[in-house]
Amino acid sequence: TVRWGVQAFLAGIAGSAIRGGGIGVMNTMYTAVLERTREIGVMKAVGARDSQVLLMFLYESGLMGLAGGILGLLVGLGVAMAAASLVSRIFQMEGGFSAVASPGLILGALAFSFAIGAISGLLPARRAAALPPVEALRYE
Repeated sequence: TVRWGVQAFLAGIAGSAIRGGGIGVMNTMYTAVLERTREIGVMKAVGARDSQVLLMFLYESGLMGLAGGILGLLVGLGVAMAAASLVSRIFQMEGGFSAVASPGLILGALAFSFAIGAISGLLPARRAAALPPVEALRYE
């Protein structure tokens, strides 16, 4: 049916956006690990455990995903409200047409954004945690 086709198309767009955002977070985190190699070496030299370094980068990438989720949520709600207003005017609906997002949906979307960011940052975080302190301090 047409409805299924539209839903499949929108799911494809959403999947592409999630994949693209995840790749962007991963690339940014690899760059962060590279730029902060000496800092990681100092942290490990003064006693930071591998798990602490790993968690630091996972939280950072998760927050990056969350920031993207908040921005996407604001833009998405704005576009949905504008589209609802436009549809109401075009079809001259008396009761109007409104875009609604429940608090549960919003929280779920933001949690999902954080999770995608953290998962995308897992490989760079593991790379950072595995750096030997001596080699990291020697890095230029």
